[in-house]
Amino acid sequence: MGATGVNNQKIDKEQESLNLLSSTQVVIHEALNKLGFSDEMYELLKEPLRMLTVRMPVKMDDGSVKIFTGYRAQHNDAVGPTKGGVRFHPEVNEHEVKALAMWMSLKCGIVDLPYGGGKGGIICDPRTMSMGELERLSRAYVRAISQIVGPTKDIPAPDVYTNSQIMAWMLDEYSMLREYDSPGFITGKPLVLGGSQGREKATAQGVTICIREAAKKKGINVEGASVVVQGFGNAGSFLAKFMHDAGAKVVGISDAYGALYDPEGLDIDYLLDRRDSFGTVTTLFDNTITNQELLEKECDILVPAAITNQITIDNAHNIKASIVVEAANGPTTLEATKILTERGVLLVPDVLASSGGVTVSYFEWVQNNQGYYWTEEEVNEKLELVLVQAFNNVYQISQTRNIDMRLAAYMAGARKMAEAVKFRGWL
Repeated sequence: MGATGVNNQKIDKEQESLNLLSSTQVVIHEALNKLGFSDEMYELLKEPLRMLTVRMPVKMDDGSVKIFTGYRAQHNDAVGPTKGGVRFHPEVNEHEVKALAMWMSLKCGIVDLPYGGGKGGIICDPRTMSMGELERLSRAYVRAISQIVGPTKDIPAPDVYTNSQIMAWMLDEYSMLREYDSPGFITGKPLVLGGSQGREKATAQGVTICIREAAKKKGINVEGASVVVQGFGNAGSFLAKFMHDAGAKVVGISDAYGALYDPEGLDIDYLLDRRDSFGTVTTLFDNTITNQELLEKECDILVPAAITNQITIDNAHNIKASIVVEAANGPTTLEATKILTERGVLLVPDVLASSGGVTVSYFEWVQNNQGYYWTEEEVNEKLELVLVQAFNNVYQISQTRNIDMRLAAYMAGARKMAEAVKFRGWL
C-alpha cells in the first residue's frame, strides 16, 4: 500500500473513532437525562477529565532511535481510581482512547466496581517488533505516564496486542521507579507476579454468563441452541469453546479472512487446534463465506466478537438471531440497535457483555492489596454473582422504562459516577 493509501486508512480510522466517541456521548446524554441529572453533569462526563499524550524515544535493534506516540485517558475518578487497558496498535488515536475510557467508566458502574474508566494506547505495530523492542517500548511508556498512574490512581491492564509479558515489564519498570514492589499497579500479570486465576478467560466467561441469562429471558435452552461467533481471537475462540462445551451448536465462526458456516455445527476443538497465534483459521478452508454473510445466517444467538460497526442500518433487518450479544467494542450502530429492538431481538450491549475482564481485573487488584490469592473456582463463583446481578439489573431497567438494553446499561453505568460527582460537591 502506498503512502496515500496508508494516510487514507488512517483518516478513515480516525473518523470511525470520532463517530464512536460521538455515538457514546449521545447515549450518555440520553441516560443522564432519563436519570434526572443536569446538562452540567453531561458536560463533565462527555470527555475524560485527563488526557495525556506522550512521546517516547526507543532504541531499535538496528541501533536507530524511533519516536513513538502514546496516550493515557482518565475519564472520571469520582468513584475511585481509573482502570483500563493499554493497546499497542498502528491505528490507535486520541478519539478512540477517549471513547474507550468512557466505556470503561460505564462498565465499572454496571458491575458496581469502585473504579472510574481509563484507557491507554501506543501507535505501533507490535507484529513487526522484536521482543527486545517491545520491552523497551513498554518500559518507556510507564516512565512517560508514571506521574498519573499507580494502584490508587490509575491501574492499566492488557488490551489489543498486549499480554501478561508486557504487563510484567511495565510492573517491573514501575517498581523500579517507585523503589518498592507494587503488584496492584497493573492487572493481567503472570500468576507468579501476582496475577489472578481465571483472568485470561474472564471476558469470554462474562459473555457466556450474559448469553445464558439472555437465553433464559427468551425461553431458549442453551443446550442445542445454534450460535454464530464472529471473530476467533482471544474472546471469540474461548467463547466458541465455552458454548460448545455447554452443549450449544456453534454453526459459524470467522476471522479477518472470512467465515465458516455449517448448520449441523462446526468441530470447535479441531478449529482451535488449527488456528494460528492471531486467531486465523479460515485460510485453511475452500468453502468460506464473508463476515457479512455470516452475520445474516440462521441462528438463535449471534455474538459479534470482532470489530466495530458490523451490524448497521444496512443489514439489521436481515439478522435472523433472536439474541445478539456484543463481545466486541461497538459492533452495532445506534440505528441498528433501534431496528433490532423494534424487531424483538434481545440485544445485550458491549458495556455489559464484555465486563467480565474488568471484573476479574478488580479481583486481581483486591488479591494484590490483601496479599491473599483465590482459586480459579472462587474467582469464577464471584464473577458469576457479579454478572448475573448486573445483567438482571440492566434487564429490569430496560423492561420498566420500556427502553433498549443499551440505554438501560448506560443508565446503570452512569448513575454511580454521577452520584459520586454530586456527593463530592464537584457539581
